[in-house]
Amino acid sequence: MSEQRTAIVTGGLQGIGLAIAVELARQGVRVAVGARRGDEADVTAPALKAIGGASLARPLDVRSNTSIVAFMSSVEEAFGLPDILVNAAGISVHHPVDGHSDDDWDATIDTNLGGPFRMIRACLPAMKAKGWGRIVNIASTAARTAEATHPAYCASKAGLVGLTRAVALEGAPHGITCIAISPTWVETDMLHASSREMASRSGRSVAQELDAIASSNPQGRLVQPQDVATLAAFCCSDAAGALTMEDIQVNAGALW
Repeated sequence: MSEQRTAIVTGGLQGIGLAIAVELARQGVRVAVGARRGDEADVTAPALKAIGGASLARPLDVRSNTSIVAFMSSVEEAFGLPDILVNAAGISVHHPVDGHSDDDWDATIDTNLGGPFRMIRACLPAMKAKGWGRIVNIASTAARTAEATHPAYCASKAGLVGLTRAVALEGAPHGITCIAISPTWVETDMLHASSREMASRSGRSVAQELDAIASSNPQGRLVQPQDVATLAAFCCSDAAGALTMEDIQVNAGALW
């Protein structure tokens, strides 16, 4: 980075979000992590130690405008206005359409699509005023290649890619880029939870489910959070000024 920037990373206490926060901090960025468990010392302390540098963690529920306002105030007080936003918070549920409750559908769409929209809306004015900004939305290969048991997740991520493109066009005259990064299965707590759910339904072991996921892509491995973090950090850099409106697949050669 040519100067010290301030980044917000939602969902930054675990998985992909934490890996991105660590990588941005390693490159000298001040990192503010937002997560619903951001006030729990047993969760935040190890994460902040891993992130290092100038970093903080605060509670954030991306479904709540009240929570977002409080979070943004904390960030501005500590680090100033944001230059970078990484939307990594997300949830997934396992249901076919005819087994989906309204509550599960609404929670998934509101977290995975509504949340990024609200965070972008909160950060754009400062970025426009500065004439510089980077927005990275963590989408999914599920946005392009669906899975019958994840309709809400697939719909939310497809919507997130559409939102990315609209924001990229809005931000273009102001030096703001907006990119979607779409990983396949990544070895995170969410993947392990999904594997346990799939194992309970298939009768196979969790290890067998993970092996099946790894073998489903040509590289024969599980994508790691750092694979995504390295790319995200580049997309947040000065060097990526002409890279916008894209949906970049991190898929180890797989469609899903």
